[in-house]
Amino acid sequence: MTKSILNKFKERNFVIGLIIALAVLIMIGFYKPAVLVEGLQRSALYALIALPMALLLGIVDIINLAHGEFMMLGAYLAYFLSWQFGIDPMVAVIPAIVFFFIFGLIIYFISFKHIIGTLPINQLLLGFGISLIFSEGITAIATNAPRKLSLDYVSSSATIGNFTFGTFEFVYVAAALIVFIGLQLFLKKTATGQAAVAVGQNPRGARIVGINVNNIYLLIFCISITIIGAIGPLFMTRYTLFPQMGGAFTLKSFSLVAVGGMGSITGVVYAALILGMGEALVLSSLQYGKWAEIIYFALIIGVIMYRSHQRQVK
Repeated sequence: MTKSILNKFKERNFVIGLIIALAVLIMIGFYKPAVLVEGLQRSALYALIALPMALLLGIVDIINLAHGEFMMLGAYLAYFLSWQFGIDPMVAVIPAIVFFFIFGLIIYFISFKHIIGTLPINQLLLGFGISLIFSEGITAIATNAPRKLSLDYVSSSATIGNFTFGTFEFVYVAAALIVFIGLQLFLKKTATGQAAVAVGQNPRGARIVGINVNNIYLLIFCISITIIGAIGPLFMTRYTLFPQMGGAFTLKSFSLVAVGGMGSITGVVYAALILGMGEALVLSSLQYGKWAEIIYFALIIGVIMYRSHQRQVK
């Protein structure tokens, strides 16, 4: 009975939040359509990058500090396939999925498997070490020189009335929706997904009821690495590559998971929407581009402080 009431309360809060978000988007679209489009595209990219971390950290409580570096490797893989074999980066997503699932298996067995269940600092140090190995390894192989492919379809645009906007970035919106819906269905509608949630909530209890906890950790880790690695080719179609680019996205992903709530895939999407729209609003009003980053992390600090205050009040 209590569980049913709690679920209804959560569903009602979700609907209310969705209505408020839609109302705000409509208002922004009416007064500043450019901000709406830019904000949606930014939000989708942030959500797309943060969702694999939300799965790994929020569901099974594994900290991967090399999160952004896996995306960086995926981007460089797509660049290599395009430069060496003429494979379009959008097509390179397919081999990236296969490569990073296998790569995730290898990384898990030689590293993360041995520290799960230990102090979080061990996971942080391991992830930091892996991130350095990846970034310095790419620097040694490909140098620090920024790299970017010239793709005609990236500059595609559409015009509605007097408003012209880029259309390619909506690929990120579509990809974010696919990943979000896929993860929701996996976690709520499959036995393996429900087992993963159970492992994240109580690993010891999950073992008692017969769940193979080690296999769950392995599977969720590989899924997370596969998704973030496959995002790399999509990212490099639009943005410039360099070996140290992953760190900023690791930080933003951690921030979105913290703001959205541990274990809440939907919360991460809401957080990405708020922060992406906030960045777009700031960039449309101020000349100094770095204000977007300042506002981004100021909002995160504000949310964390507010939540801490609410816990103290309770």
